[in-house]
Amino acid sequence: MYIHERDDWPNFRWNQSRLTSRLSAVRHRQGRLIGRMETLGFELRAEAILRTLSEDVLKSSEIEGQVLDRAQVRSSIARRLGMDIGALTPADRDVEGVVEMMLDATRKYDEPVTNERLYAWHAALFPTGRSGMTKITVGAWRADQSGPMQVVSGPVGRERIHYQAPAAPQLEKEMSTFLIWFNSADGSDAVLKAAIAHLWFVTIHPFDDGNGRIARALTDLMLARSEGSPQRFYSMSAQIRKDRNAYYDILQTTQQHDLDITNWIDWFLDCLDQAVTSTDDILAAVIKKANFWENHGGEQLNARQRSIINRLLDGFEGKLTTSKWAKLSKCSQDTALRDINDLLTRDILVKAPGGGRSTSYILTNK
Repeated sequence: MYIHERDDWPNFRWNQSRLTSRLSAVRHRQGRLIGRMETLGFELRAEAILRTLSEDVLKSSEIEGQVLDRAQVRSSIARRLGMDIGALTPADRDVEGVVEMMLDATRKYDEPVTNERLYAWHAALFPTGRSGMTKITVGAWRADQSGPMQVVSGPVGRERIHYQAPAAPQLEKEMSTFLIWFNSADGSDAVLKAAIAHLWFVTIHPFDDGNGRIARALTDLMLARSEGSPQRFYSMSAQIRKDRNAYYDILQTTQQHDLDITNWIDWFLDCLDQAVTSTDDILAAVIKKANFWENHGGEQLNARQRSIINRLLDGFEGKLTTSKWAKLSKCSQDTALRDINDLLTRDILVKAPGGGRSTSYILTNK
């Protein structure tokens, strides 16, 4: 029996005494983080927000197995926030859709969440009306035309059912109850409410696809409410991506249990605590980038060199080789090699250790 099939659904309960100290500690860390970020200059704070939002979009999609282009995500967010980051990389429609949803959730955190707003998020995620090759219902609740909504794994014929969601005819009532609770000013702690909202939404699973990404957007919205600010300095999605297996395990265990969700909330608070802690990495990267350009701002670099250096500073994934430089800069291999050799001479780049079939390059620590 799944929790939504129980007579007391959705009357969640939890052990308040077990969670109080954990919740207080997380709230304290949130407050310290916001205070710390407020001491940064405007440009550093803006860069931290851009980096955090980019990570949130990338990792939320990765959890579902979709890998987006980092430069496209960063450019799309920067353009919408009115930030000058130099030449902008054109973004694909699927990237634009995820960014639109995330920014609507975080920048308009104090606005009510309605059916229409959720439909708009869903339509933004699936602009072609398809999930991969499969045509889906977009901008409306699922209709279960192909059978009940199930989360399954394993090969065809030997599927393992992890979860089965409420049937389509129940969705109007289920989502009405959820949204009334979500938008109510009932005095509940917003961090606690974020944990419950995440579980509740993925349990209803109201759409044909995209439920996980929308649940995480709702989580970000409620966390923004908890802080009274649209400025994001940590990414829950990035932390969930690191613990993806544990995330799915705790969801499955909770959905097959009774309405006591203490273990889920405890896991959520631990995840949030680690996400806030990870902000140290974001801040270090932001300061590293600022220091680099402070030290090298007077260097006579061409546009290709500046662009690739910024990609490295913004979290370049993979190895930077001559061929990759040429592809990213849309130049010849000879031009790419001249650019790289110039930076090697200036001690801005060095050859990466390890060697291998293709020489790769990294920034020096100077």
